[in-house]
Amino acid sequence: MQPEIGTPIIQLPRRVYDGFGFATRSVSMFARPQSGAEVQQLMLNAQREGYTVALRGSGRSYGDAAMNGGNLVLDMTGMRRVIAWDPATGVIDVEPGVTIEDVWRLCLKDGWWPAVVPGTMFPTIGGCLAMNIHGKNHFRLGGTGDHVIEADFVTPAGEQLLLSRTENADFFHAAISGFGMLGTFTRIRLQLKRVESGRLSVEQIPARNLDEQFDYFEAHGADSDYLVSWVDCIASGSGLGRGQIHRALYLHADQDPEGVPMLDPARQDLPGTILGVPRGVVGSVLGLFNFNLGMQLVNTGKYFASVLSPRAAYKQPHVAFHFLLDYVPTWRNAYQPGGFIQYQPFIPKETARQAFKDILRLNQARGLVSYLGVMKRYRADNFLLSHALDGYSMAMDFPITASNREALWKMCYEMNEIVLAAGGKFYPAKDALMRPQDFQRGWGQQKIAAFRALRQRADPNRVLRSDLAVRIGLDEAR
Repeated sequence: MQPEIGTPIIQLPRRVYDGFGFATRSVSMFARPQSGAEVQQLMLNAQREGYTVALRGSGRSYGDAAMNGGNLVLDMTGMRRVIAWDPATGVIDVEPGVTIEDVWRLCLKDGWWPAVVPGTMFPTIGGCLAMNIHGKNHFRLGGTGDHVIEADFVTPAGEQLLLSRTENADFFHAAISGFGMLGTFTRIRLQLKRVESGRLSVEQIPARNLDEQFDYFEAHGADSDYLVSWVDCIASGSGLGRGQIHRALYLHADQDPEGVPMLDPARQDLPGTILGVPRGVVGSVLGLFNFNLGMQLVNTGKYFASVLSPRAAYKQPHVAFHFLLDYVPTWRNAYQPGGFIQYQPFIPKETARQAFKDILRLNQARGLVSYLGVMKRYRADNFLLSHALDGYSMAMDFPITASNREALWKMCYEMNEIVLAAGGKFYPAKDALMRPQDFQRGWGQQKIAAFRALRQRADPNRVLRSDLAVRIGLDEAR
């Protein structure tokens, strides 16, 4: 039963929350508001009683961005209504708890697709904006925030604001990318992307090393709609950073008549099995290879399969291309019991190539290698605390064990130095290790000071708080 909004915070139910990587965990009170008015009342109650509040969507942040140990977490999935949808223009108004899946299932049949999606369909739109998430086409279309037309927003101070590029533009550019530390969106108006086929044309290109990966990205950024590559983080020597690039293009209806029926959302569903194995148990199967030698065998097999059996361009449904993580719903269980961290640095194009080589060599020298590497290309944006820049990222998954945790953290701090010396920064939605000095060097004092000034207006009593904000020094624990 949903507690009364006036219930004292201390009497609200408690729940154990963890980051998506299982590396962090804490206990908090929680509530699930159904409206912006309820959010404001809960924040007022928390302020009166001396508690802080964190906002949480689907819980897909890998670290502690949606955690608030010992205090209150607001589960925003209670606000999951589509307010309006215009199939003629591709403009949709949603509450913050609406998910990416909710949007594409409603809109694809009318020939529209979310302009930016990550590797999973389950994050909420509010959460996507709080972190200004990216996809495989950031170099072309930017992040989620680039496709927001306007939004309604409430602050802990009680202000109800209309945000756009011309109305309260300072808050617009700070709330998008602001980690949920200024207030909450209550209505978001998004522009979707017109698509004529339910499929994309996809090419799969092997690359012998990291240099070939970078060369391909630079050569094909202008004539690709999506680019992403898998990186073998274990290969060394002349094969350092080898992998497989996926390039995708939109298809017009006359190029793919058979793809028009694929606009039916029911025809986009992911298969129930992978190589004959039910999707629900594939995560356990992957766990059998979840050690250095096992993943070396998997990576080697994957690379040489792409070299020995080159694949011509093929047509792939949007869902199958974009949401690779959803193929195996339980994939993260392969990292149990210790969990994992995902380390994702963003580095300018001028220095990324050498920095990624240095990072991979450091991992191999320490005997702590990433089991999955993914590289993407980006463009800069003007959202205040955005991670985006004109350059590249490489996301790397590191398993955590009782015996490697201390050494892993030490190595990650060494990687931080490589990233920051190269002019880079980190992805707060994935981060579990950034320190105050890393945040200050990555974003710069000017941007942080500008954000804090807006925060003083929006939340003068510091009601909003998250474990991430405290850890990186954006906020002080109360």
